[in-house]
Amino acid sequence: MLTWHILSGIYLKNCTSSYNPVIFSANSNGNGKANLALVSPQEKEKGKGNLNSNTKHKHSFRASPQNGSIAVTGRFTVKMSIVKPLKKLASCVILDLDGTLINTDALLSDVLGGFLSKYGKQWDGREVHKTLGKTPLEAAAAIVEAYDLPCTTNEFISAINPLYSEKWCNIKAQPGANRLIKHFGGHGVSMALASNSPRVNIEGKISFHQGWKESFSVIIGGDEVASGKPSPDIYLEAAKKLNVEPSSCLVIEDSIPGVTAGKAAGMEVVAVPSIPKQSNLYTSADEVINSLLDLKPEKWGLPPFQDWVEGTLPIESWYIGGPVIKGLGRGSKVLGIPTANLSTEGYSTVLSEHPSGVYFGWAGLSTKGVFKMVMSIGWNPYFNNPEKTIEPWLLHDFAEDFYGEDLRLVIVGYIRPEANFSSIESLIAKIHEDGRTAEKALDLPIYSTYRDDPYLKSCVKDSSNL
Repeated sequence: MLTWHILSGIYLKNCTSSYNPVIFSANSNGNGKANLALVSPQEKEKGKGNLNSNTKHKHSFRASPQNGSIAVTGRFTVKMSIVKPLKKLASCVILDLDGTLINTDALLSDVLGGFLSKYGKQWDGREVHKTLGKTPLEAAAAIVEAYDLPCTTNEFISAINPLYSEKWCNIKAQPGANRLIKHFGGHGVSMALASNSPRVNIEGKISFHQGWKESFSVIIGGDEVASGKPSPDIYLEAAKKLNVEPSSCLVIEDSIPGVTAGKAAGMEVVAVPSIPKQSNLYTSADEVINSLLDLKPEKWGLPPFQDWVEGTLPIESWYIGGPVIKGLGRGSKVLGIPTANLSTEGYSTVLSEHPSGVYFGWAGLSTKGVFKMVMSIGWNPYFNNPEKTIEPWLLHDFAEDFYGEDLRLVIVGYIRPEANFSSIESLIAKIHEDGRTAEKALDLPIYSTYRDDPYLKSCVKDSSNL
């Protein structure tokens, strides 16, 4: 690891990079500004920098590499963006499947809802936490006991498995899953898939996701080891088949048993909790993130994503709409930011498919036109909502309210995960920052073309506002 020394006529500042960077360019534009671009050796050929310094000076500029250092003389104001120190170097990634890469919650509710109705019972998801990360036998036993079903665990499994497997084709990938697999595969990072499900079930599920099976060097099911998670057996076996030391593996898991298994195997573990508002329970994980969209591979010495644009992440567009309803009155009265709230009724599937966070896109109002918008989806931790909400903020000053008007949204990008704040002032400041980010990004061609989406056009009555 090298240390870069930034010198001025006044002080010496040491900045440490986690990439062992080399000097790529040090150019003055002749107008009193100089740009330093520091890059990792592996990025040198691509001409991409990991660290950037914008340096303003009053006099001459000189920069040269000296034994791993850059000496800059003159009077400077230096601003540097430094990647946080690595937690631990990883050479491969081991992923869980259900809940981590694929969204099985909706399918589980659908299948169990139909099955339990035969016994006059209703699936309400209250025991879902007892099934997460467990073996199929353990999960089945928990459901039979919780609902006092008149059948044995094995009978339940025999009845439910055909119903479940025939709908595997409907299981959607979690947001960010395809991006993650494609990214690591494209950079030659070895990946393994390790699930408590039987091997045949794993391969059946991933067969409906193009390119997934070929991307994994190793696939291991719970029926191929002595004990399933939370035992470390499945992760130790994955490391063995990858021919790597367990300590060099990064595990990505959604369940507490999975996290426990990864840590017991001596691996670093990133948790992506699949149960809402339960992040505080994942204390043994090395990092807890809101969704796969928030994974920062560079924290673990892995190639960073390069697809963020102006502080935003392009995503596959998705659509929601309905009449504008009165919310909890916090937007205008508490925050000074009027939101156009949508009812979540009929959107339970959408809400389960998309992680909480801040998104942006275009909004169409039937009598007013199409406008830029930024939107939160989630529980708003500062207010601790009991239910997940959809709260768009149309980036336009309206002279009057428009409750009841048809509102349609095209969501095209992601800004950040949902977060809590220490004060109402910091929350308001962050919302305005999100608005500025969305406002600027939506002028980019990658996002601006969605302004003319047919979903919006069909909503707006006055085409002159388009």
